[in-house]
Amino acid sequence: MTTKHLHFKLYKPYGIISQMASNDLRQARKKRFLKELYNFPDGIMPIGRLDEKSEGLLLMTTDGKLSDTINRSGIEKEYYALVDGDITEEAITQLQNGLKIGLHGEKYKTQPCTAKKIATPKLPERKKKIRDARHGPTSWVSIILTEGKFHQVRKMTSAVGFPTLRLVRVRIGEISLGNIEPGEVREIKM
Repeated sequence: MTTKHLHFKLYKPYGIISQMASNDLRQARKKRFLKELYNFPDGIMPIGRLDEKSEGLLLMTTDGKLSDTINRSGIEKEYYALVDGDITEEAITQLQNGLKIGLHGEKYKTQPCTAKKIATPKLPERKKKIRDARHGPTSWVSIILTEGKFHQVRKMTSAVGFPTLRLVRVRIGEISLGNIEPGEVREIKM
């Protein structure tokens, strides 16, 4: 008998940690977790992660093999990053070609990726204010990666002189965020 696995997509809001709960009592009292968003079935797990300050598309599954396949297979993940300053063509080229970032105390060269400056995307307002225009210009960039190292997009934009102020994952493979709102969860077929 085969088990029917369940799959969900959700818009992980800013301030939520990409895990169901924590065994650390202090963290469990002070932080917010995925279990707050939905009555998920037993055995559910996130496919990949988004850090606490990042938001956007997160996939959830009860299928551990699927989770492993997506994390290791080089599937495209697209991010929209609001960066500090008006990002230059030179910086975009550096992002596209790969650059060195710090990873676990070592230097790591990122794989070539797709990066381009984009118009302000239609995204829900973030509840926590980012900053206002008097602090200088900002711009949006789309970055499509086939790898996913620890804080990679943030480290990449910072390495080219344009630190990330807001980061939203909008697509994993063929699955996009679509028009769901922060905190919203939808069951999907995979």
